[in-house]
Amino acid sequence: MRLSTLFGRTLREAPAEADHIGYQLALRAGLVRQLQAGSFALMPLGMAAVRRIEAIIHQEMARIGAQEIRVPLVQPAEPWQLSGRYQAYGPLMLRLTDRAERPLVFAPTNEEPVAELARREVSSYRQLPALVYQVHAKYRDEARAKGGLMRMREFTMLDAYSLDADEAGLARAYDRVDAAFRRVFERCGVWFVPVQAGGGEMGGSVTVEYTALSPAGEDTLAICAGCGYAANVEVATARFAPKGTELAAEGALDSSDVRSRLTAHDADLAEVATPACKTIAELAAFLGVPESTTAKAVFFDTPERGLVFTVIRGDLEVSEAKLLAAAGVSALAPATAEQIAAAGAVPGYASPVGLDGVFVLADQSVIEAGPLVAGANREGYHLRNVVYGRDWQATRVADIAAVRAGDLCARCGAPLALERGVEIGHIFQLGTRYAEAIGATFLDEAGAARPVVMGSYGIGLERLLQVILEQHHDAAGVVWPAAVAPLDAHLVRLGKGDTSREAAEALLRELEEARVRVLYDDREESAGVKFNDADLIGLPLRLLVSDRMLAEGVVEVKPRGGEALKIPRAEVVAYVAERRGDR
Repeated sequence: MRLSTLFGRTLREAPAEADHIGYQLALRAGLVRQLQAGSFALMPLGMAAVRRIEAIIHQEMARIGAQEIRVPLVQPAEPWQLSGRYQAYGPLMLRLTDRAERPLVFAPTNEEPVAELARREVSSYRQLPALVYQVHAKYRDEARAKGGLMRMREFTMLDAYSLDADEAGLARAYDRVDAAFRRVFERCGVWFVPVQAGGGEMGGSVTVEYTALSPAGEDTLAICAGCGYAANVEVATARFAPKGTELAAEGALDSSDVRSRLTAHDADLAEVATPACKTIAELAAFLGVPESTTAKAVFFDTPERGLVFTVIRGDLEVSEAKLLAAAGVSALAPATAEQIAAAGAVPGYASPVGLDGVFVLADQSVIEAGPLVAGANREGYHLRNVVYGRDWQATRVADIAAVRAGDLCARCGAPLALERGVEIGHIFQLGTRYAEAIGATFLDEAGAARPVVMGSYGIGLERLLQVILEQHHDAAGVVWPAAVAPLDAHLVRLGKGDTSREAAEALLRELEEARVRVLYDDREESAGVKFNDADLIGLPLRLLVSDRMLAEGVVEVKPRGGEALKIPRAEVVAYVAERRGDR
């Protein structure tokens, strides 16, 4: 590949809208070009890097016995309608019709078509287990396409799917793919953290995200340095222990003792005037009590349940992601004052005490907190000594508290840190959700029909590419890990005479015969321009052929970010070939 004819060019400065270092480098090094928000063309160097990543993926998938398939990007809508995701995906799914008015979709993922293939191809337990995968395009009509390659509309993914006869088989497949994914990221030179995550629209009982720590990441992670616990804050738990449960954790009290200790001497409910105290901070300051001794009421409007009344300890905040899952709803919006009043509550002074016919979802933090201060459902008044179970009952109890930095790890009690991260892979134990919806069944050994048990596993290639750039660069440009570099070596010729040109061309031919991939800078540019471009593009080795080097009988070999070495001309091809990323 010659720089004089390379399609695309390097940029001295990144466009102003590129505020992420990995994205800036992708643009400046000429790897990608944006055609519209969320839509990118891979240029020759970017395409070469993605092919290297893809080769690693193919190798690791073959290592665990996965079989490659290809399903269409444009698919019939019927399987999606059967699973319910045709509606649930909302505007993320781009829908269309063909000339016969048949409904079609641009696939945002591929659980439905794989379940449809299983329905057609699998009839007996003897055909299971199976593990299939593809590396192909997906499309999601993102409303907030941003972050360069982090959130794209059309993108390339490895998506793999396991088909098993039972949950035990699914667990084995899950572990094999988990090990393969870890090897992929390690071979790509990416530092990552596996974290617990929610199933989201995919569903599933067990799910893990592979996340690269990044200040530009969209995800927030709760990480414990004490025991290694790591989870997306959407599902992260922490130890929000009131005084009584701390005693129980230390072995001084059992759970029944805790409830007894907390409630045995509780005073009766007492109404207290709290003028102009509509916030927890105002209430705690007025009464001279900690915010942790109050109960906070937060109201949401939902499509499925209408008004949802949440109750949480006053010093905590509701996690909307946890609440969506706990309430079993698809969306949340702030409730109006009219909705709250219609339920019998008073905005700013609301509590669940005395309310009927309202869906009340209580956080675990209020259940054993003992007497709390809560609203009186009367303007300007609150209630002291409100005790859960005695004075009010929730429709449902769940962990809906947002984890904060410094909260205690639920496992070991050490403080949690919050870090930003980028999801680069995700694995799910789906179970039978899609098989049951689409009718993918098999006959077991007894001749009974049973649904296929599925797992789903994905890696985003363009995201992974940008993460590699973010994690491997310096002030001058990219510093590629050898295994995923677009090419192995950057050959630079200095000198305007035929001697240096012929020597560089001869070395290029020998390197290519040795299966070394070379980017040859054959341009008539200054040494400064050539060296700057070599550092910006960042290939693992820079080879310099010049009149001075020829006179010495050597080629200067400079590892990216390292010190230059002079290698005898007769030895340089073997030296470089030994350091190829895929040898």
